[in-house]
Amino acid sequence: MTITIAPVEATDEVAVEQAYQIGAAQVAADEPDFPPLCRRRFTALLRHPMPGYETTMLLARIDGEPAGFLRLDLPQLDNTENASAELIVHPAQRRRGVGRALAEHGLGLLRGRGRKRVSAMSRAELAGEPGRRSPGNAFAVAMGAVDALTDVRRRLDTADLDQAALDALLADARGRAVGYEVLHWRGGTPDDLAADVAYLDGRLLADAPMGDLAWEPEQVDAERLRGTELALEARGRRRYHVGVRHEASGRLVAWTLLDVGASADWHSFQQITIVDPEHRGHRLGLLSKIENLRHLLAHEPGVRVIDTFNAASNDHMIAINEQLGFRVRDRWSNWQLDV
Repeated sequence: MTITIAPVEATDEVAVEQAYQIGAAQVAADEPDFPPLCRRRFTALLRHPMPGYETTMLLARIDGEPAGFLRLDLPQLDNTENASAELIVHPAQRRRGVGRALAEHGLGLLRGRGRKRVSAMSRAELAGEPGRRSPGNAFAVAMGAVDALTDVRRRLDTADLDQAALDALLADARGRAVGYEVLHWRGGTPDDLAADVAYLDGRLLADAPMGDLAWEPEQVDAERLRGTELALEARGRRRYHVGVRHEASGRLVAWTLLDVGASADWHSFQQITIVDPEHRGHRLGLLSKIENLRHLLAHEPGVRVIDTFNAASNDHMIAINEQLGFRVRDRWSNWQLDV
């Protein structure tokens, strides 16, 4: 048995498709309640990386047959000592040394680029089998990585929404948000809001619990925001936003985003929700999330489930999500490994 590893060029349609098929098999085996892996999103990860990131992919083969891949994202503007990784081995090719070969090759590449640490995420337990450690977590432990932050995934089934309860929560939030205006938009951010949205986006890593992950806040401006929007367009993500504007200052001080993928109109991810620290205490997080939930469903009536991830220690956001009806599905580990 011979394992070979080679870089994947974004223009190499055969190799990209082989990597995609490995990823699709992994999602079907390990994450059966998630949408099937979206081909458009997968190829865009290589061909349209996020602004300020360089993306590299390695493909492993066993005796010429595709067996696994490693994708590395290297920040170029901030966190320049870090990298993030996704390492996937085809379920039929596990326990044959593919993962370790990819990891060792990738670590050598990162050392050569002056990186000091790499992070990756994996489901903590096997789907539907509480107490049985997932292959990803078992591998991370074997590699010596540290579980630096626990995330919990919660899911909202839209058929179970209690509209009367949402009406009551929304009325209370509006009563506490006097002097604030709710704005809705889809897709790209309007020009007059771009600077404020960029500021809020840049606050995420400063405000959200990060555990022991050594990541610094990103410097986001309107230009970088526009680059992110172009990358999301390339991935086929349909985006639904609500922002809250402070009437006295004219500034957008809260923002939340839900999105739907190109290949599964039944599923949505709750992305960022953030409130400027100076404007907390007015129920702006709850207000924006309820407004955006209804905004999404008005345009995407096929959405049946919405998934959201929160740090296990993020009590405030968890409380809001549970008020809306989100319920725990599983726990995920954020691993960090010194290079």
